[in-house]
Amino acid sequence: MKVYEKIAAVTAELSKIGISKDSKNQSQGYAFRGIDAVYGALSPLLSKHGLCILPRVTDRQVIERQNRQGTALFYVTLTVEFDFVAAEDGSKHTVITVGEAMDSGDKASNKAMSAAYKYAAFQAFCIPTEGDNDADSQTHEVAAATTDPAVEAAVQLAATIEELNGIWKSLNASERKVHLSLFSEKKSKLASA
Repeated sequence: MKVYEKIAAVTAELSKIGISKDSKNQSQGYAFRGIDAVYGALSPLLSKHGLCILPRVTDRQVIERQNRQGTALFYVTLTVEFDFVAAEDGSKHTVITVGEAMDSGDKASNKAMSAAYKYAAFQAFCIPTEGDNDADSQTHEVAAATTDPAVEAAVQLAATIEELNGIWKSLNASERKVHLSLFSEKKSKLASA
């Protein structure tokens, strides 16, 4: 199987040149390696050694959040399989990584795909890095999770502590955390009535 020979050859060349942190995060001012730098370093070496990297998304999860300004922010997590294929004999090795990204528009999946590729390459080819793991070029300050209007309405309509406790028991742990102050407030009102 030639695939491991090809991966080793690309690794040998990357170990000499590495990929520097030439990009800068505008929000927080730290340096990072962008996907363009990874493609720029890898493309000629993959071509030279006859190695292809073919992606396949096997799982996609999206959560809609809000940023501090109250606008929508899409948080995407992708599980991606990358087939490293030797052109010479068709042998392959699959690398699986997870990519995560946030975006306020339609680019969260693209960013997550880039993150997955970048880290698959760093790990498969042992690309020299320095300092902490890199973050994406943008960071997002996410607002705290918001309460569910249906739960709020049910809590407000609860006439007894027993009813309130029944609503509480129907929630999962994360829902309870988000609604804790609402329940405490209502319980106090019912107890003093």
